[in-house]
Amino acid sequence: MKIILANKFYYRRGGDCICTMNLQRLLEQHGHEVAIFSMQYPQNEDSRWKSYWPSEMIGKKVLTRPFGSHEVKCCFTRLLDDFKPDVVHLNNIHTQLSPVIAELAHERGIGVVWTLHDTKPVCPCYTCTRAGMWCEDCVSKPLSVVRHRCIHGSLPGSVIGYFEKKKWSASRLSRSVDLFMPPSRFLADTLINGGFDSDKIKVMCNFIDLAKCKGPEVAKGDHYIYVGRVEAIKGLRTLCRAAKSLDHRLIVVGNGDLLPELQREYSDSEHIKFMGQMSWEEFKPLLQSARFMVIPSEWSENNPLTVIESQSVGTPVLGARIGGIPELIEEGVSGMTFNSGDVRDLRLKIKMMYDHSFDYRGIARAATDRYSDEAYYNRLMDIYRSISKG
Repeated sequence: MKIILANKFYYRRGGDCICTMNLQRLLEQHGHEVAIFSMQYPQNEDSRWKSYWPSEMIGKKVLTRPFGSHEVKCCFTRLLDDFKPDVVHLNNIHTQLSPVIAELAHERGIGVVWTLHDTKPVCPCYTCTRAGMWCEDCVSKPLSVVRHRCIHGSLPGSVIGYFEKKKWSASRLSRSVDLFMPPSRFLADTLINGGFDSDKIKVMCNFIDLAKCKGPEVAKGDHYIYVGRVEAIKGLRTLCRAAKSLDHRLIVVGNGDLLPELQREYSDSEHIKFMGQMSWEEFKPLLQSARFMVIPSEWSENNPLTVIESQSVGTPVLGARIGGIPELIEEGVSGMTFNSGDVRDLRLKIKMMYDHSFDYRGIARAATDRYSDEAYYNRLMDIYRSISKG
């Protein structure tokens, strides 16, 4: 088959990008032709398809891109003309590319599926949170995003977000997409609450390249680890407050806007070590040898790859009870959960994780079965064949 994969960035920026690039590799391994549609961006990896990509979204493009700009339409139309795909598979496309590309493909009779990585279709600011609390006000009161300036505290940005959601309504998106594929039940339910038809939704949990998780068994050390973006919504302030008074060492792997602040605040702490950005091969031994991985998110995480990666190398997970995180953790077997944003509960659960006896090999075996890339591929091909018009 000939498949176009669309995602706004083409480098390993976050889970959406990693999923897109992993899917490209998986499809190509099975002999399919894959074209990439993305946005020009300095950090992108090289691609033979980059001549088809619209320019970076800067300047006045911020006002036009979310609604389907002329440039995006021209670039994607040219790719459709030249590549002639059987299927268009969308990932994270809102704002920088916009759902207009779904409409362009649908108008030509091309099957369209969409892996949704966040709550953007129902929430203009992506997270369904306000002031650290779950919020679905925009479902029934669309102007809430403007009233509360939910997008970076900016009135102009929130106004754009309001009109973007108004244009790309659930009914309009559903007309051009054959199937929405949220990776969690949590996100599926959020979409249905936001007006999407349950008959057009199929949960498809993220997969992982299990080959990269294989290797010699590593003995567990005394540290625990966080891996991901160092940002407030990821719960790093809460995690550091809990960790500073404990005897065990927390290793923080990742970069982000909050990192300089935390480095200053905890520069004298013996119990917190910031490693900065690291490649998979660099931090894999730290993850393997960790007693557990902690994901302290304070926003609606969907189906975080860090949980999947951790379990796949036999490391249990302590996860915030929010979004789709609890769906990935079997209490007392593959990890534990705690109340998101609750320092006291997090501190207690860190101690419990150290006191608990986990079957590390059993965690890895179960993850291998659950997150197999081959099992995902077989399910995906059934979907592709069912919506392909060729």
